[in-house]
Amino acid sequence: MKCIQCGTDNKLKDRTVNQGRCIKCNHPFAFEPTSMGKVKITDPMFAKVLSDISANNTLFFTQKQLFYFFNSRLGTKSVTSIFSLLLGYLFFSLIIGFTSANFTSGNQEIIALVLFIFNSFYIFNIFKTSDSSKLSPKNRRANARVLQIIGILILSGGIYTSILVITSFYAFTLSVLMGMVSIYLGTQQLQNPKLSTQELLFSENDFTNWVNRWQQINGLITKILPSPREDNTLATFNPDVTAYSFDRLVVCDRATIAQLLIANNFHFENNCAILSITGYPQRIFETMMQMLHRNPDLKVYAFHDCSPQGIGLVHHLRTSPKWFQDSNIVIIDIGLTPRQIIAAKRGMFIQSSPESAQTAKKLVTEIRQNLSAEEIQFLESGKFVELESFTPQRLIQVLQKSIAGSQNIESDDGGLFLASDTGNDMYVVQSFG
Repeated sequence: MKCIQCGTDNKLKDRTVNQGRCIKCNHPFAFEPTSMGKVKITDPMFAKVLSDISANNTLFFTQKQLFYFFNSRLGTKSVTSIFSLLLGYLFFSLIIGFTSANFTSGNQEIIALVLFIFNSFYIFNIFKTSDSSKLSPKNRRANARVLQIIGILILSGGIYTSILVITSFYAFTLSVLMGMVSIYLGTQQLQNPKLSTQELLFSENDFTNWVNRWQQINGLITKILPSPREDNTLATFNPDVTAYSFDRLVVCDRATIAQLLIANNFHFENNCAILSITGYPQRIFETMMQMLHRNPDLKVYAFHDCSPQGIGLVHHLRTSPKWFQDSNIVIIDIGLTPRQIIAAKRGMFIQSSPESAQTAKKLVTEIRQNLSAEEIQFLESGKFVELESFTPQRLIQVLQKSIAGSQNIESDDGGLFLASDTGNDMYVVQSFG
């Protein structure tokens, strides 16, 4: 493992003899991958992840974003190649074929039956893997492609052998049956519209310990944001400033997302106000709302998790006297929405929980009427996707694109559709970036 301080490559023996320090500069290593169990982290890997999520140390991020990003990065690194899966299949096929030939004195029908049983077992296990929530979507797709390739190998090899070598209709039938089943299962998995959930590779508690360990040795991670802090001390504004207003407001369902956008100067660069539904930042909330209510042309952009709570954000904005009750302002739902996730099919870190399913079943009629049956089914199955599962760069790009696309609200080019015709216009962005 290379030392991030001086770049010296330290072998396990070097690290052990020097008590976990670099043999050249004596800088301690934060992680020892050989003693970490299934999840193996190296110092250079962790440093690369920090650089990538912060876009080379230019963007702030939350610890939960780092947690998700690291899960995705480790999941990608653990992808088993198609080549290695096929090599394993061919190796075991030859071993079992030769072994059964020796034990059965070359009885062709028994050899064909043994190979049929082996292929059934092997295909079943790869099929299970291609549908496992413990693997990344990329790994699952790789296993599905292997099923297709194995099916082609069984068809071509089995038909050739059964007709031209051993002349066995029995072997021919088994080859065709097994080959077609394998191709069918692989194709079904690749075309399956079902939105599979994904399990996390490690817990947030473990990750917090790793972050703390890293900071103890390498200093504070300057771009990681602390938890949003409540500050009810009212800020003082110049009266000339409060006479103006913003034309755009981004409302987040979590204070962490509002804090992230503000820390990365999204409000300055895009000339918009940023608030959370919980009232963050508290110091300027009341003053900001007074300024915003003075603008009849205000556009409000809702930015939220795809969860029962997040889906209710727009309804809360419409019905709460603290926000825009009895107002005709335009509200644009940027997402995340189940519609966007269903359309994307890939690239989303989908999770599920019984609590989320129970909350979804209690959604009020006013929220349900703007959701399709497929969206309601998605939520009531307990599935959800958090905004913090995306990098700060991706969230900023999505938000900028959605704001730019909504400049002409009547245009079809903005990717919006009208979700409510009750007189209070509410638009939904069809694609999340």
